Amino acid sequence: MSITPKTHRHTGAKQARKPRGTRTATKTARRGATSEKTDTSARHGTKQAILIEMLSRAKGATIEEMAAKTGWQTHSVRGAISGTLKKKLGLAVTSAVVEARGRVYRISGGR
Repeated sequence: MSITPKTHRHTGAKQARKPRGTRTATKTARRGATSEKTDTSARHGTKQAILIEMLSRAKGATIEEMAAKTGWQTHSVRGAISGTLKKKLGLAVTSAVVEARGRVYRISGGR
């Protein structure tokens, strides 16, 4: 059994084939958007914005305080701090143990 190349139905000519490994442009690339995220601010009123606001305060916030305010579980708050705030947005989140409150997280001044 031999494999024959695909031909056009009406003319019998071989169909042009894309070389393997080439891809078409994605929708965002066709629209002219860049892959870099330029705006690092959260939309007003979102849970992410609530976290940023709480961490920006001088007294900072504990995991439990952020969980109560957002309605998230504590592991979700820690994941948001690590993944979204630190890695994606590039914010410098620091923590320190405060005797009366426990571990308190803050966004430090620099990026």
